[in-house]
Amino acid sequence: MSRPRRSHLVSLWASILLALVSSRCGGGGSPSNPISSLPTPAPTATPVADPDPTIAAAGDIACDSTNSGPTICQQFATSELIVRMQPTAVLALGDLAYENGRIEEFQRFYDPSWGRLKPITRPAPGNHEYQTFADARGYFEYFNGNARSGGVAGSPGEGWYSFDIGSWHLVALNSNCQHVGGCGQNSAQDRWLRADLRANRTTCTLAFWHHPRFSSGASGNNPMMEGLWQTLQEEGADVVLSGHDHVYERFSPQTSNGTSNRERGLRQIVVGTGGRDLTAFVSSQANSEVKGASSFGILKMRLRPRSYEWEFLPAPGYSFRDSGSDVCH
Repeated sequence: MSRPRRSHLVSLWASILLALVSSRCGGGGSPSNPISSLPTPAPTATPVADPDPTIAAAGDIACDSTNSGPTICQQFATSELIVRMQPTAVLALGDLAYENGRIEEFQRFYDPSWGRLKPITRPAPGNHEYQTFADARGYFEYFNGNARSGGVAGSPGEGWYSFDIGSWHLVALNSNCQHVGGCGQNSAQDRWLRADLRANRTTCTLAFWHHPRFSSGASGNNPMMEGLWQTLQEEGADVVLSGHDHVYERFSPQTSNGTSNRERGLRQIVVGTGGRDLTAFVSSQANSEVKGASSFGILKMRLRPRSYEWEFLPAPGYSFRDSGSDVCH
């Protein structure tokens, strides 16, 4: 009786094995591949550069937040506007860490707020960056690290550099003229600027620095920047952004001596509303189109291939706004 039972068991196991092999191989039909039967994943989209990138800009920014209030140290409110905007780049227009531009002040006041945008920030130095040290070492250390030959803020001792965003060419200049050998025509900075603009011919060009050439604020017009303005004008630049006076002011296109000229002049926008505090206007300069001294906020600009749009965005609790558009030369 044992032999027939063993034979029966062998036969049964053989049948089971044959059924398993048959099911895996398709049972005589088309072979089945469990992996190939899964849905084909969609291809990953290739990032496409924005043809109309957005930038954000302001100066006169961060101070001791323990003193913050509705009229002072609003760097967190202004930086939050930019974080939500997600621009291509941020232009920091000088006087970034009060009161003296020391590395400790950058780390304590600027870094927790606007420092969140440091990877996309392009800075220009203000006078407070030179308040403690004549070489603005805190500023250059914060943005360039230990690099002595240059970095995102340009080379120490200079502070000027250029870069492209979309179809635009942008130039950062140092308006602390007494610390960099002057700003007049044929100064080292001016020679660099002219060579840079001639090597980077674009339809649209934007320059930015701290001290405005023209201002209705307490600091008034800055004749030291006339030479660099003249070079920008001769080489076909379009827009200048500055800070220093803690106000917002937009000018119509004008030449280096303040003559209205839509064909050759540069449009200047002063945006000293980044957070430190707000000041007042003391005059009304020629060609000033819009003035606002009541709101912290930032300037948003859309850079199109042959034109640009601007919009002043106020911090929460403030209401002043300005917007418009213009074409490049």
